[in-house]
Amino acid sequence: METTGIVRRRTAERKRDTLERLVTERDVWVSTAHPDHGPHQVPLWFLWDGRAVWMCTSAASVTARNVREEPRVRLALPDTFDVVLLQGEAECFPDREVPADAAEAFADKFGWDPRVEDGAFLYVRVLPRTVRAWRGEPELRGRVVMRDGMWLE
Repeated sequence: METTGIVRRRTAERKRDTLERLVTERDVWVSTAHPDHGPHQVPLWFLWDGRAVWMCTSAASVTARNVREEPRVRLALPDTFDVVLLQGEAECFPDREVPADAAEAFADKFGWDPRVEDGAFLYVRVLPRTVRAWRGEPELRGRVVMRDGMWLE
């Protein structure tokens, strides 16, 4: 791995950059697991509301099945050099019970409102408990920017 030219960021810079990416990125890799069926990973669109990640998937999907059974999830933004990993517990909201502000913000961001589609959808909210962020090997040390749900400075 080439690390030439990487300037190690302070925690506050990593937090700022992470929050910016959470607002501007579109896709997140969602890793779930089921006690009988094992791990599952899929990319989903997501919305960051300032505290939590909101995603939406078919209520019949493997992801929906898994988070209902085992709510612990890991999320990863899709850049392998500028890594952002989130870990937390998923809370599920059927499309008819999702808070209106979250559903409307999701629809505004993507131009798609699952609440008006045929078939049932499940909104999944993840409040991160741990966030790790790093750019290349020089930033591996100090990569935790949120611990126990609190941003570090």
